[in-house]
Amino acid sequence: MNLKSKLIKPTGLASLVILLFLLPLFVKQPYYIHIFIVTMLYIIVVSSLRTIALSGQVSVGHAAFMGIGGYFSGVVAKELGLTPWLTIPLGGLAAMLIAVLIGYPFTRVRAIYFSMVSLFGGIVIVDIIRVAQKWTGAAGLAGIPPLSPINIPGLINITFLGQKVPYYYFTLALTLVCLLILYRVEHCRVGMTWKAIAQSHLVASSVGINEAWFRVLALAVGCFFAGIAGACYAHYNLVLAPTTFGFLPSIFLVMYMLVGGRDSFAGPIIGTAILLIVPELFRWLKEFAPLILGAIMVIVVFLMPQGIAGLFDQIKAKYGQVRNRKVPENAA
Repeated sequence: MNLKSKLIKPTGLASLVILLFLLPLFVKQPYYIHIFIVTMLYIIVVSSLRTIALSGQVSVGHAAFMGIGGYFSGVVAKELGLTPWLTIPLGGLAAMLIAVLIGYPFTRVRAIYFSMVSLFGGIVIVDIIRVAQKWTGAAGLAGIPPLSPINIPGLINITFLGQKVPYYYFTLALTLVCLLILYRVEHCRVGMTWKAIAQSHLVASSVGINEAWFRVLALAVGCFFAGIAGACYAHYNLVLAPTTFGFLPSIFLVMYMLVGGRDSFAGPIIGTAILLIVPELFRWLKEFAPLILGAIMVIVVFLMPQGIAGLFDQIKAKYGQVRNRKVPENAA
């Protein structure tokens, strides 16, 4: 691989990040800024879902842990008057703790059975949120405080209440940090161990890997970042409803991951961006959104089993094969 090929990927990533930072200068409509904010938060959630999937488990109740982070951070900030800058990480820790308490007893459950347990666990969590009306409200949690202003005398004064652009830059920075951490975790020894367990839990156990502990760790890490995203969503939207974190949203999260490609780190990013942003270009077909999403899922399953990111990899591989097959003109 020559120097030019090595520079293509980092140069492309840097260009994309710069473009995202410049986006509010060109996109002035608050609604479209809102769509980008929500998309970035869901990219964190879907990427955290893929982190769990690295160990061979697919959580079908992941949206519920996003709800735990959102409701915990919202209730604590509202009732105790704590700053959201503190309650947001606490929301992530709350989601992680609940994930460990639920996941540890079921560490021996694998494949479809784990998905069923996670689905039922998510339904139970949402039902508890509905029942706890004293804290979560009868029709939903309202009056959640926004992010506290950032005020450095003589330098900056950033107010988040009623402002889309400051939230956009905060969400963009948070998304980049979360993705960087998840990427590093996946490519360190822990991530390699998760992949080994997914390949064969029997082989992994035979070489001394504590399979149960690493599965719980994957669940804890994934749910922590889902809780962080849920807490940020709470302090951005200022209102939460249990339906936002129910069964159907969890199914959509799995769909975003599979459409983008679960075998690639970029898969959840691509799948979430396409399935959240592109439908906004066809809002007049909004009532057919579930049908359209279902059709996309069927097409991907049959024609692109490795997702959209996998399709890009296949095209790149084919292009490389064509280049390698070229015969020099001076060849005899």
